[in-house]
Amino acid sequence: MSEPIFFGLPLSIAFLYFVVYSFLGWCMETVLCSTVEHRLVSRGFLYGPICPIYGVGVLMMICWFQPFMDRPVIFYLVAMVCMSAWEYLVGWFLEVTTHIKYWDYSWSRFNLKGRICLPVSLAWGLLSYLVLFFIHPRVAGFLARFDGVFLYFLDGLLLGILLADATATVLQLVKTSQMMKRLRQAGDELRVRAHLGKAELSDLLENLGDRLEDLLPDQLDDAGRAAKERYDELMARTEMVTRRFRETYHGMRASLPDAGTLESVKRRGEWVKAHLKPTKREKKDKKE
Repeated sequence: MSEPIFFGLPLSIAFLYFVVYSFLGWCMETVLCSTVEHRLVSRGFLYGPICPIYGVGVLMMICWFQPFMDRPVIFYLVAMVCMSAWEYLVGWFLEVTTHIKYWDYSWSRFNLKGRICLPVSLAWGLLSYLVLFFIHPRVAGFLARFDGVFLYFLDGLLLGILLADATATVLQLVKTSQMMKRLRQAGDELRVRAHLGKAELSDLLENLGDRLEDLLPDQLDDAGRAAKERYDELMARTEMVTRRFRETYHGMRASLPDAGTLESVKRRGEWVKAHLKPTKREKKDKKE
């Protein structure tokens, strides 16, 4: 029985290419983002050190772009257009399914809905050139050493780990979506309770810019205090659930109607960092 072929590649080899380049993409993203943000950023949508968008992207390069390698200009243009289209599709899919924008290129004058932009598209063309002309020949030569039973064992092991990671990530995303929805509903209830109270409380809420976390219990009636307790509890739980995604994608933004809710969660996270995590000076003083 012959092995299935994926765009001219044996499926077992194609999957290994996917894993290798997903890992290398994670390394590149982590180094770049950590350098820009001056902190360690373990980049990636999944829990493990892997960015599938790069794995699929490089498979596209290997399967589709190689016929153009002897025509550099056409190769560059095809790579730039195809890889930008892939990035746009992934960004659109994540926004539609999770209601979160994980990256935003609005800082660039030439961008399309913040999902792609001209500087990054130009970089995709250069990256495609580097991968196919310099990196992939070495990766292909190294993986060619694996064959037979060991190759299939390695594929099976990596596939199992990847499926487990993807399942855990999807479950976390579902939990995050549910928590955000419940928090938004609790905020709406608290906002109604506050506006039903005294006139000066309504004025106070407007001056705070609807920052419900800044309302004090003694400013509310019994029903309002109960609503505030539910809101604070949900806020703390949502901050914990979303912490990994917020730290990984520092500029992530939620679409309506969760935009304001996510901003409140971010403020809660900043408060937690400021009040619960000791500074380097505090740690030094404690040791002394």
